[in-house]
Amino acid sequence: MNERIKILADRLAKDHFLEKSEYLEIIQNSDKEEREYLAALARAERERHYGRDVYIRGLIEISNICKNDCYYCGIRASNKNCDRYRLTKEDILACCDEGYALGFRTFVMQGGEDGHFTDEFLVELLGGIKSRYPDCAVTLSLGERSRESYARLKEAGADRYLLRHETSDPEHYGLLHPESLTLANRLKCLRDLRELGYQVGCGFMVGSPYQTDEMLAGELEFIGQFKPDMCGIGPFIPHKDTDFRDFKAGSVDLTCLLLSCIRLIHPTVLLPATTALGSLEEGGRERGILAGANVVMPNLSPASVRRKYMLYDNKLSDGAESAQAKAALEERMRSIGYTVVVSRGDAKNNQ
Repeated sequence: MNERIKILADRLAKDHFLEKSEYLEIIQNSDKEEREYLAALARAERERHYGRDVYIRGLIEISNICKNDCYYCGIRASNKNCDRYRLTKEDILACCDEGYALGFRTFVMQGGEDGHFTDEFLVELLGGIKSRYPDCAVTLSLGERSRESYARLKEAGADRYLLRHETSDPEHYGLLHPESLTLANRLKCLRDLRELGYQVGCGFMVGSPYQTDEMLAGELEFIGQFKPDMCGIGPFIPHKDTDFRDFKAGSVDLTCLLLSCIRLIHPTVLLPATTALGSLEEGGRERGILAGANVVMPNLSPASVRRKYMLYDNKLSDGAESAQAKAALEERMRSIGYTVVVSRGDAKNNQ
């Protein structure tokens, strides 16, 4: 084993902090043995706080209509090949009904920035969910909104908000997004959400176009500074109808290394093993759990629309990725020594 990497890993596990240059050393100089060592430290850290429980979230993709034109995204506004859809309030409540019966106690409503979902619509929807299922948490992932909008949705019952920042490097952000979108506004939204009392999630792509190892080290530094309640990271996967169609996908190995580092940087973070991991590699989601993740988000969306919400090519939506296959997911988690639990699964630092 590389003794220098072992020293850095041990110090990260003890202090939950390294310099950016030291994160870069780990990223550039860790081979299989060092990565497994970091994963073992991360597993020990997550078990200190969460045991071997895996929290499940019922993911409801409410719309693939989006006003934005992010260059990497399959549902970007300019993609004329995207078969658009939008769920009704009744559709969404039916998904929650099914999910509750299956044992889900958190619902994640995710969608493009679709103007149909006004504050009024969402306030009514949140009221409907909370009145039916007061023991459940609701996570929203609906992009950038005003502080006033976030405040109204929080008052209506939203518990968490996931807003992936994608990259904390302003120049890199500009290479991935049109000029109408800025990192400064993205970070303002994250600050607003935190100040309003949400459990806040951010996150980034691993291996996105033009990303460097130094940028990834910067992401670890950012996570250490912001300390989100949730952090969703996953490998970049190209979509055939975007300008990045010919770029190489990100690495499952590197994503798992970064998951381990994030767990050690911020031990109580809720850390998903994302769909993208499972989409790139059979057993990828299990690898994420073994790297320190503790959340999975099976799909509760109506089967008729799942294949329309394609942020990237070959996105999993069936099999163990489907909420209806919860028993299969439970067995897969058991096979690696973990247990899917019926719980809201709040971050420990929010209890």
